[in-house]
This record gives sequence, structure tokens and C-alpha cells, in this order.
Amino acid sequence: MVNPDLFQKALDFAALAHQGQKTAGGQPYVLHPVKVFFEALAVFHSSKELNLDLLITAALLHDTIEDTKAGYEKVKEVFGKETADGVLALSKNEKLPKEERMRDSLERIKKQPKEIWIVKMADRIINLGIPPFHWDKAKKTEYQKEAFLIYETLKEADSEIAQRLFQKIKEYEIYF
Repeated sequence: MVNPDLFQKALDFAALAHQGQKTAGGQPYVLHPVKVFFEALAVFHSSKELNLDLLITAALLHDTIEDTKAGYEKVKEVFGKETADGVLALSKNEKLPKEERMRDSLERIKKQPKEIWIVKMADRIINLGIPPFHWDKAKKTEYQKEAFLIYETLKEADSEIAQRLFQKIKEYEIYF
């Protein structure tokens, strides 16, 4: 069962960290991690072996280190080392050349518990919706190719979410 206190604490943290940010579609950014959480939660119901508390916090906080001023130490202080390490693995290293960032993140994710792998796949499932209108075909193709790399690298974590990601990758072709 979802721990409502932990869910609310993580959601409040994410909402404060992402305050004022918007998605490409103009929605409050905090809706994105909530969608990722629900996508990841669907896996929990078919695999009770997962650490639901880690799944909750990693899903709701997955962009806080990368996209806000919250930082690793703050996430660690409030939610513990396991969550902070997972969120850090989900964050791209901005010091690396852009073309190396995803592979680096995936290698770090593979060293984390399966819950972190699932959050990454859930994140890409959510992001495979309608692409930003300013993306050209080349950008959309590259994004789909990157999604397939995520699928290939992390599919062993859970066959159900991997299959859902694979389906979304195929469906994304309608935007070309």
C-alpha cells in the first residue's frame, strides 16, 4: 500500500523544487513527476517484490537534482541516501558532452535497485507523448532512438513496463 505521508512529503518537496516551472505544453511541471509515479506504480501491483517507498520517492523526485536547486544533499537529508543516489543516477551529468549524457546516466542507473530502472522507463513512457511542436523530424527520430536505448539497457528490470515502453516507442512514429 502507498504510504500517504511519504507520498505527500515527496510531492510537496517536488512541487516546491519545481515551483514556477512549466512543461513544454504549459502545464505546471509538477504534473510530470506525478504521471511518472502513476506509471511506475502500475508495475508495483504486478511485482510486490519492489520497495514501494523507493519507487514513490524516486518517481516524484526524479528531476529535482537535474532541474532544480534542490541538489543531492537536500534530497539525501530529507529522503535518505538510497533515494538521493537513485535520483542522482537518473540525472544527466551536465559536465559531459551532450551525446554522452544518456549512456552515462544509464550506466549509473544499472548500478541502482530495479525501482530506479523502472522510474527511468516510466519517465520515458510519459515523455513519449506529443513532442514539442518546434521539434523537426530529425529531433523526433533521435528522441525515439534514445528511448530504444533506454528500453534495451533497462528492459530486464520488469517485463511489463519494458513492454509498455516498447509499445510507446513504436506508437511515437505517428509524429514523424
